[in-house]
Amino acid sequence: MPVFYDTHAHLGFPDFAPDLPEVIERAKAAGIGKIIAIGTDLESSAQAIRIAERFPSVFAAVGWHPTQALEAPPDVRPALRDLAGHPKVVAIGETGLDYHRRPDDAKGQAGFEHYKERQKEIFRQQMEVAAEQGLNCVIHQRGSFEDTLAQMQPFAGRTRGVFHCFSEDAGALRRVLAMGSLVSFTGIVTFKNGRKAREALAAAALGRFMFETDCPFLAPAPFRGQRCEPAHVREISRLAAEIKNCSLAELSAATLAAAHGFFPKLAGS
Repeated sequence: MPVFYDTHAHLGFPDFAPDLPEVIERAKAAGIGKIIAIGTDLESSAQAIRIAERFPSVFAAVGWHPTQALEAPPDVRPALRDLAGHPKVVAIGETGLDYHRRPDDAKGQAGFEHYKERQKEIFRQQMEVAAEQGLNCVIHQRGSFEDTLAQMQPFAGRTRGVFHCFSEDAGALRRVLAMGSLVSFTGIVTFKNGRKAREALAAAALGRFMFETDCPFLAPAPFRGQRCEPAHVREISRLAAEIKNCSLAELSAATLAAAHGFFPKLAGS
């Protein structure tokens, strides 16, 4: 059975509290060899590490999500440095910029501008830690593509990003790849309204993209409406092989090579 990875899973969410060991076992049975548990603040990042310590196939990314920027401490770097030193931490993130939804305390233009500036500051801090620690970043962007690229530019050559849950068009894909970053595709490629994601996947060269679930969200067809889990990468990979006109074995080799290159700690574990 060809092996695939789930490079972005929110295993610490309450959705998985009742049956996490069974979720991990189902992933293993589906050929999902490794999973990256994602942090969205300091508490959930520490929880991702604890989960990684429990399960040999699980690793962790530690970071602060942009939509929670207003709750972040003034400087997240000291705490993130401590977390990033753990041997199973493979990346910084989920970090980035999100202008799609305004929180209640960012109403009005002045509030929204403050919200965006706070996101940018927290994003910069996390990229600094990534560069210091020799890690790459898991990038969240929504409604903020141009600003996200601009924020990353000063760190070119020091840290790279994987644009997770990629659903932009092929033109945006080419810009991400041109800066040395990668993309990761979710179950969106199986959705009826996922045309842009499928076109981007078709345009992405093998070895320049990875797979993820973003679970518990975005369950692929035929599991729409249900809780998503790492085993569902199998469904994503099946459709992706059709889109790329390649075998599952070729797709496995390419996506694992991309993951090992981007998250070097995965390769040696």
